[in-house]
Amino acid sequence: MAIPSEKKKYSYADYLTWNEGERIELIDGEIFNMSPAPSRRHQQVLRELATAFSVFLRGKECEVFFAPFDVRLLADNKRDDEINNVVQPDLSIVCNKEKLDDKGCKGAPDMIIEILSPSSVKLDRWEKYQLYEKADVNEYWLVDPVNNSVEVYLLIDNQYKFQGVYTKEDTVSVHLFPDFKLDLNQVFE
Repeated sequence: MAIPSEKKKYSYADYLTWNEGERIELIDGEIFNMSPAPSRRHQQVLRELATAFSVFLRGKECEVFFAPFDVRLLADNKRDDEINNVVQPDLSIVCNKEKLDDKGCKGAPDMIIEILSPSSVKLDRWEKYQLYEKADVNEYWLVDPVNNSVEVYLLIDNQYKFQGVYTKEDTVSVHLFPDFKLDLNQVFE
Protein backbone atom coordinates (compact mmCIF):
# COMPACT_ATOMS: atom_id res chain seq x y z
CA MET A 1 0.00 0.00 0.00
CA ALA A 2 1.28 3.48 -0.83
CA ILE A 3 2.11 5.96 1.90
CA PRO A 4 -0.91 8.24 2.39
CA SER A 5 -0.59 11.92 1.60
CA GLU A 6 -3.53 13.26 3.62
CA LYS A 7 -2.88 14.98 6.92
CA LYS A 8 -3.85 12.85 9.89
CA LYS A 9 -2.18 10.98 12.72
CA TYR A 10 -0.83 7.52 11.97
CA SER A 11 0.31 4.59 14.08
CA TYR A 12 2.92 1.89 13.79
CA ALA A 13 0.12 -0.46 12.65
CA ASP A 14 -0.50 1.89 9.67
CA TYR A 15 3.25 2.15 9.03
CA LEU A 16 3.52 -1.64 8.71
CA THR A 17 1.05 -1.61 5.78
CA TRP A 18 3.01 0.88 3.64
CA ASN A 19 5.54 0.09 0.89
CA GLU A 20 8.82 -1.23 2.26
CA GLY A 21 10.86 0.56 -0.38
CA GLU A 22 10.10 4.02 0.98
CA ARG A 23 11.94 5.25 4.07
CA ILE A 24 9.70 7.23 6.38
CA GLU A 25 9.50 8.01 10.07
CA LEU A 26 6.57 8.82 12.35
CA ILE A 27 6.89 11.47 15.04
CA ASP A 28 3.77 12.00 17.11
CA GLY A 29 1.85 10.25 14.34
CA GLU A 30 3.05 12.64 11.63
CA ILE A 31 4.82 11.29 8.52
CA PHE A 32 8.39 12.44 7.76
CA ASN A 33 9.74 11.24 4.42
CA MET A 34 13.41 10.20 4.52
CA SER A 35 13.98 10.41 0.74
CA PRO A 36 16.23 10.98 -1.11
CA ALA A 37 18.97 8.55 -0.16
CA PRO A 38 21.80 10.00 1.94
CA SER A 39 24.89 11.44 0.25
CA ARG A 40 28.06 9.45 -0.35
CA ARG A 41 29.82 11.47 2.39
CA HIS A 42 27.01 10.70 4.85
CA GLN A 43 27.37 7.01 4.08
CA GLN A 44 31.18 7.11 4.47
CA VAL A 45 30.86 8.67 7.93
CA LEU A 46 28.13 6.17 8.85
CA ARG A 47 30.35 3.29 7.72
CA GLU A 48 33.27 4.48 9.87
CA LEU A 49 31.07 5.02 12.95
CA ALA A 50 29.32 1.67 12.51
CA THR A 51 32.66 -0.09 12.12
CA ALA A 52 34.19 1.54 15.22
CA PHE A 53 31.17 0.75 17.39
CA SER A 54 30.81 -2.79 15.98
CA VAL A 55 34.44 -3.63 16.69
CA PHE A 56 34.29 -2.17 20.20
CA LEU A 57 31.01 -3.94 21.06
CA ARG A 58 32.01 -7.35 19.69
CA GLY A 59 31.46 -9.88 22.47
CA LYS A 60 29.78 -7.34 24.74
CA GLU A 61 26.17 -7.09 25.88
CA CYS A 62 25.27 -4.01 23.80
CA GLU A 63 24.66 -4.09 20.04
CA VAL A 64 24.85 -1.45 17.33
CA PHE A 65 22.24 -1.19 14.58
CA PHE A 66 22.21 1.14 11.59
CA ALA A 67 19.47 2.48 9.34
CA PRO A 68 17.17 1.28 8.13
CA PHE A 69 16.28 -0.13 11.57
CA ASP A 70 12.93 0.69 13.17
CA VAL A 71 13.00 2.17 16.65
CA ARG A 72 9.56 2.45 18.26
CA LEU A 73 9.79 5.11 20.97
CA LEU A 74 7.45 5.72 23.89
CA ALA A 75 6.08 2.26 23.10
CA ASP A 76 6.18 0.50 26.48
CA ASN A 77 3.17 -1.77 26.96
CA LYS A 78 1.52 -0.39 23.80
CA ARG A 79 -0.01 -2.24 20.88
CA ASP A 80 1.11 -1.42 17.32
CA ASP A 81 -1.98 0.74 16.75
CA GLU A 82 -1.11 2.82 19.85
CA ILE A 83 2.52 3.54 18.90
CA ASN A 84 2.97 6.79 16.96
CA ASN A 85 6.75 7.33 17.09
CA VAL A 86 8.83 5.21 14.71
CA VAL A 87 12.27 6.48 13.70
CA GLN A 88 15.24 5.07 11.83
CA PRO A 89 18.32 6.64 13.44
CA ASP A 90 21.57 6.38 11.54
CA LEU A 91 23.02 4.41 14.50
CA SER A 92 21.29 2.95 17.54
CA ILE A 93 23.09 1.26 20.42
CA VAL A 94 20.88 -1.05 22.47
CA CYS A 95 22.06 -2.72 25.67
CA ASN A 96 18.76 -4.19 26.89
CA LYS A 97 18.08 -7.27 24.73
CA GLU A 98 14.45 -7.34 25.94
CA LYS A 99 13.82 -4.23 23.80
CA LEU A 100 14.83 -6.08 20.63
CA ASP A 101 12.45 -8.09 18.48
CA ASP A 102 12.25 -9.08 14.82
CA LYS A 103 10.77 -5.67 13.94
CA GLY A 104 13.63 -3.68 15.53
CA CYS A 105 13.73 -1.93 18.89
CA LYS A 106 10.67 -1.32 21.07
CA GLY A 107 11.71 1.35 23.53
CA ALA A 108 14.59 3.77 23.84
CA PRO A 109 18.07 2.73 22.70
CA ASP A 110 20.83 3.66 25.12
CA MET A 111 22.49 5.86 22.50
CA ILE A 112 21.47 7.33 19.16
CA ILE A 113 23.67 8.95 16.52
CA GLU A 114 22.16 11.01 13.71
CA ILE A 115 24.27 12.18 10.78
CA LEU A 116 23.04 15.50 9.46
CA SER A 117 21.96 15.90 5.85
CA PRO A 118 20.77 19.18 4.33
CA SER A 119 17.23 17.78 4.23
CA SER A 120 17.31 16.48 7.83
CA VAL A 121 18.85 19.33 9.83
CA LYS A 122 15.61 20.65 11.33
CA LEU A 123 14.26 17.15 11.91
CA ASP A 124 17.43 15.94 13.67
CA ARG A 125 18.15 19.14 15.61
CA TRP A 126 14.62 19.86 16.77
CA GLU A 127 11.95 17.17 16.25
CA LYS A 128 14.13 14.15 17.00
CA TYR A 129 16.13 15.96 19.69
CA GLN A 130 12.90 16.59 21.63
CA LEU A 131 11.56 13.10 20.96
CA TYR A 132 14.79 11.37 22.06
CA GLU A 133 14.92 13.52 25.19
CA LYS A 134 11.29 12.68 26.03
CA ALA A 135 11.90 8.97 25.33
CA ASP A 136 14.94 8.88 27.69
CA VAL A 137 17.67 8.13 25.14
CA ASN A 138 20.72 8.55 27.40
CA GLU A 139 23.23 9.81 24.86
CA TYR A 140 22.55 11.64 21.59
CA TRP A 141 25.17 12.60 19.03
CA LEU A 142 24.64 14.91 16.07
CA VAL A 143 27.32 14.34 13.45
CA ASP A 144 27.98 16.99 10.81
CA PRO A 145 29.86 15.38 7.87
CA VAL A 146 30.33 18.73 6.10
CA ASN A 147 32.05 20.48 9.02
CA ASN A 148 33.61 17.27 10.40
CA SER A 149 32.11 17.75 13.84
CA VAL A 150 30.19 15.87 16.52
CA GLU A 151 27.89 17.46 19.10
CA VAL A 152 27.32 15.36 22.22
CA TYR A 153 24.25 15.56 24.45
CA LEU A 154 23.69 13.57 27.66
CA LEU A 155 20.37 13.03 29.40
CA ILE A 156 20.72 14.46 32.92
CA ASP A 157 17.65 14.90 35.12
CA ASN A 158 15.36 14.16 32.13
CA GLN A 159 16.91 16.92 29.98
CA TYR A 160 19.68 16.93 27.43
CA LYS A 161 22.78 18.77 28.55
CA PHE A 162 25.22 19.87 25.88
CA GLN A 163 28.64 18.26 26.48
CA GLY A 164 30.63 19.87 23.70
CA VAL A 165 31.54 19.97 20.03
CA TYR A 166 34.35 17.77 18.81
CA THR A 167 36.16 18.07 15.49
CA LYS A 168 38.39 15.96 13.26
CA GLU A 169 41.43 16.65 15.46
CA ASP A 170 39.70 15.35 18.61
CA THR A 171 39.19 12.05 20.32
CA VAL A 172 35.73 11.86 21.85
CA SER A 173 34.73 9.73 24.83
CA VAL A 174 31.58 7.69 24.56
CA HIS A 175 29.88 8.31 27.90
CA LEU A 176 27.94 5.05 27.67
CA PHE A 177 31.26 3.17 27.46
CA PRO A 178 33.93 5.01 29.51
CA ASP A 179 36.73 2.84 28.08
CA PHE A 180 35.78 3.66 24.47
CA LYS A 181 37.51 6.65 22.89
CA LEU A 182 36.70 7.47 19.28
CA ASP A 183 39.37 9.10 17.09
CA LEU A 184 37.37 11.47 14.89
CA ASN A 185 40.22 11.72 12.39
CA GLN A 186 39.39 8.12 11.41
CA VAL A 187 35.66 8.89 11.20
CA PHE A 188 36.14 11.98 9.03
CA GLU A 189 38.95 10.66 6.77
